[in-house]
Amino acid sequence: MMDLSLDLSLVWAIIILFGIMMYIIMDGFDLGIGILYPFFQEKHDRDLMMNTVAPVWDGNETWLVLGGAGLLAAFPLAYSVILSALSLPLLFMLMALIFRGVAFEFRFRATDEERHFWDKAFLCGSIAATFFQGMTLGAYLQGIKVVNDAYAGGPLDWISPFSIFTGLSLLVTYALLGCTWLIMKTSGDLQKTCYKLSRQISVFLFATIVIISIWTPLMDHGIADRWFTMPNLLLLSPVPLLVAFFFYRLQKSLSDKSETTPFIYTLCLILLGYMGLGISIWPNIIPPHISIHAAAAPPQSQMFALVGALVIIPIILIYTGWAYYVFRGKVNPEDAYH
Repeated sequence: MMDLSLDLSLVWAIIILFGIMMYIIMDGFDLGIGILYPFFQEKHDRDLMMNTVAPVWDGNETWLVLGGAGLLAAFPLAYSVILSALSLPLLFMLMALIFRGVAFEFRFRATDEERHFWDKAFLCGSIAATFFQGMTLGAYLQGIKVVNDAYAGGPLDWISPFSIFTGLSLLVTYALLGCTWLIMKTSGDLQKTCYKLSRQISVFLFATIVIISIWTPLMDHGIADRWFTMPNLLLLSPVPLLVAFFFYRLQKSLSDKSETTPFIYTLCLILLGYMGLGISIWPNIIPPHISIHAAAAPPQSQMFALVGALVIIPIILIYTGWAYYVFRGKVNPEDAYH
């Protein structure tokens, strides 16, 4: 029975990590478009930017719900501790997502006199949702105080220099993802501006990756030991080397005016960063000391929930893939989805 419990915990950890990764990828460029609004002042450009995600944007939060529901079903201890520790930034994030969603729909129906309000709402909602996601990540990585299986910290422990920096870093990340998405989906002057912005933003992203890669080991000796002791130093060295490689390829693809590969290389950088953070804390689900096995639900509960997950996840993947397939290719400036 113990072996089964360990196996199910690993399976659920993979499912949750996959769900979070899908959310970061799919909602990342969506939020990035809102973050880029200050660089595009014309109504025509903003309409076109929103039309690139209009057919698919409202399904992206499905993966966020999946991750949260999976955490509750498979790791109830982690769910209770993490939600207790990070309830405020998560609440602010959800409020921003709701406000942003309302702005997305109302903007297309607003008059010229009203549209500026919904533009600002969309911009502020995108920035706030992204920033609080990043702060949540930073607060999670720096560790959560747990005593007797309960959160033992204060309501504002999530605010720190590191979490603020990760919040700002995620703004840069999503901005680049949105910029390279627009390169792939648009043409003309808007695309040219995105090429220029992408080269600038990508440098900031690379710098944030380097800073976080240095900061996290300095913050936790366990992370430092994992990355900088032998033989791990050799085994894990491909991760930073691949980051440097894909950053170089991204710069070259932008110089060559490629349309699809900048987005792909940006995804590779994000996935490598995600992998690096995962390696730093694995197998802990509540950093720095509580593992996935210590926080796991009973095997019977995990198996019951797993049956539902194995049914619903393929369905989500199928309808998501179909939506992106149907709306593939460049967006026609004359078309509208609202």
